[in-house]
Amino acid sequence: MTDSTTTLPEPEAADAPDYPMHRAAGCPFDPPPGLRSLQAEEPLTRVRLWDGSTPWLVTGHAQQRSLLADPRISADTTHPHYPHQTEAVKARQAERTFISMDDPDHARLRRMVTASFTVKRVKALRPAVQRVVDGLIDDLLAGPSQADLVKEFALPVPSLVICALLGVPYADHDFFQRNSRLLISRDSSPADSVAAQEALVGYLERLVGEKLDRPEDDLLSELAVRHVATGQLSAREAGLMGQLLLVAGHETTANMISLGTLALLQNPGQFAELRETQDPQLVAGAVEELLRYLTIVHTGRRRVALADIEVGGRTIRAGEGVVIASDIGNRDETVFPDPDRLDIHRDARRHMAFGFGVHQCLGQPLARLELEVVYSTLYRRVPTLRLATGLDGVPFKHDALVYGVHELPVAW
Repeated sequence: MTDSTTTLPEPEAADAPDYPMHRAAGCPFDPPPGLRSLQAEEPLTRVRLWDGSTPWLVTGHAQQRSLLADPRISADTTHPHYPHQTEAVKARQAERTFISMDDPDHARLRRMVTASFTVKRVKALRPAVQRVVDGLIDDLLAGPSQADLVKEFALPVPSLVICALLGVPYADHDFFQRNSRLLISRDSSPADSVAAQEALVGYLERLVGEKLDRPEDDLLSELAVRHVATGQLSAREAGLMGQLLLVAGHETTANMISLGTLALLQNPGQFAELRETQDPQLVAGAVEELLRYLTIVHTGRRRVALADIEVGGRTIRAGEGVVIASDIGNRDETVFPDPDRLDIHRDARRHMAFGFGVHQCLGQPLARLELEVVYSTLYRRVPTLRLATGLDGVPFKHDALVYGVHELPVAW
C-alpha cells in the first residue's frame, strides 16, 4: 500500500509524545488538541504508550481506512509487539474472542453469531426496542422531574435489549454492569481486570450449560445447541463470546445515548429539530453525525504490522505496533468540512466510529436502531429536557476506554 513516493525521515522515538492525550478543559466533545497538531503535521507519527513502547499513531482518515482494510495489519493481541491499551487489558489476553484474532479463526467464530446482527434481523427488533424506550420514559415521567439520565435511562435501554437478545437475566444487571466497568476502566489493576473477566465468563459459561439442557429463543441457546453440543465450541469459549457481546452491547450504546443527548443539549437548535421531526431519514443522519462527532472509542484501535507497509511517506516495519486514532480521523477536514461543528444534516456516513474492514463492529445495526429509537422518542416525549447542572459539573469518562459520562443530571 503506497500513497506517497516520498520517504520521510523516521521520527525520533525519544521525542514521541505520550498517548492517550488529554482533552482541553472546557472542550469535552473534541479530541485532544495534541492529536489535532499531529494530524496537521503528519498522518503517521510515533507516540509513547504506558509500557514505554513507541508504536505508530495514525491520524489521517484515508490512511486509517487503508490500514484497517490491509490484511498485513493484525488484530492478534498475543503478538509480542501488540500495543495494548493498559497493563490490565494485556493481562486478560490469555483468553481471546474473535475480535482479537485474524482470519481464518476470526471469520469462523464471528460467523457463529453474525446472523443475530444482520440488518434484517435487527430491523425486526424495532417494536421491542420501542417498547423498552417507551417504558423507561414512562417511569421517568411518573417520578420526580429530575433524574440521572445514565442510571435511569441510558444504561437500562441497551442492557435490557442485549439481555433479551442473548438470553441473560436482566435481574443480574448490577453484577454484569459492575464487572463491565472494571473491564473498560483505564485505572483497573491487572488483578481486578482479570477477576472481572473471570466472573463474567464463568457466569455466562454456566448459563450456556443451562441452555444446553433447556434451550430458549436467544443467542446463547443457539451457541449452546448449534456449536457447543456439536463440539465446535467449548462452553468456556461460548461464555467468552457472550461476555464480548454483553459488555460491548450495553456499554457503547449507553454512552452514546447520554453523551449524544448532552451534545444536543449544547446545540439547542439541532435538539429542537430532532424533537419536532417526523422524518426518519433526519434521525438516521443525526445518528451517523453524532457517532462521528463523539467517537466514544477514544483510545485508538490497536493493531500490529505483519509485513513492511509503506503509507503516508513512512514505512511501518513488520512487528511494529499501530494505533488507529479514529476520534481524530473522524475530525479530518479533508473528509468532513468544518469537522468540529455538530451538524445533523451532514453526510457523515464515512465515519469510522464502528471501525473499518473485516473487524468492524458486529453490532452496529443494533446500535444504530437503538439510537434511532432513543433520539426520535426521548426528546419528543420529554420536550423540556434540560441539563440540571453546568457543563463543568458533568463527570466525563476520561478514565475509561469508552468515552461518555458517569452521570447526566437532567430535569424537565
